[in-house]
Amino acid sequence: MMITLLDGGMGQELVARAGRATGLWSTQALLDNPQLVRDVHDDYFAAGAEVATTDSYSVLPDRLEPVGLLDKLPQLMALSCEIAVTARDANGFGTVAGSLGPIGFSYQPDKAPPPDEAAEIYGQMAQLQAPFVDCHILETMSSVDQAKGGLMGAGVTGKPIWLALSVDDQDGTKLRSGEPIGDIAPLLEQYSPQVVLLNCSVPEAIDAGLPSLARLGVPFGAYANGFTGIAKDFNKVGATVDLLESRMDLGPKPYADFAAGWVELGATYIGGCCEVGPAHIAELHTRFKGAA
Repeated sequence: MMITLLDGGMGQELVARAGRATGLWSTQALLDNPQLVRDVHDDYFAAGAEVATTDSYSVLPDRLEPVGLLDKLPQLMALSCEIAVTARDANGFGTVAGSLGPIGFSYQPDKAPPPDEAAEIYGQMAQLQAPFVDCHILETMSSVDQAKGGLMGAGVTGKPIWLALSVDDQDGTKLRSGEPIGDIAPLLEQYSPQVVLLNCSVPEAIDAGLPSLARLGVPFGAYANGFTGIAKDFNKVGATVDLLESRMDLGPKPYADFAAGWVELGATYIGGCCEVGPAHIAELHTRFKGAA
């Protein structure tokens, strides 16, 4: 079985390297130090990643407008994509995946606009990415409607779409909205994403959720986070990631042990999300792709 090795988390890696967290999260690096973003991409490729996910998760109108940066959105989106493409080209191969994060806020699907409204926004963002990326990846979609809005919008470019769903940390068989993972099935039939993943949930929850995903009959995979959970006050635009606590028991080898279980279930796309860094990806490469 051929494994596609994704990269690891971008936002937390940038926060760690910059030494500070702001309400703009990963977008702050595009403003302050784009070279830092390039360095992270380079380090993931050096670790064995086959995908560069653009630093555009939070390059969205609802994130930039409150801080007076809405007019810079096209520039920031292009920059995030150009950096990933340059890193991929320097590596010699790889896929550039254009990240599209959740509108409203991460893990808060009740704050997302209705699908038709979200689709218009995602369509605009996807069109900005299209000249650069190989595919779009809808990340941390936490309800059926949130996923629908993303799939409707990103589909306008004709590029392949990867759909990444975030599940409840206590019951990984459900999206964060409380809906069973299986409720996503009609969307898969209608919009035909190239791959469906579980992301940005604790690995134990992904363990619980992947069998439901496997039953849907589409290529699938996972990339978990390394948080202890999502703090209740991390719930609105402007909240900073220093509200979230990192696990101390999820080094590269334990993380790879979780990933081995996902591969046994049939997952063919494996990587990491927040708090999963280059050392984790290097271990995944050793485990699933062989020594460098």
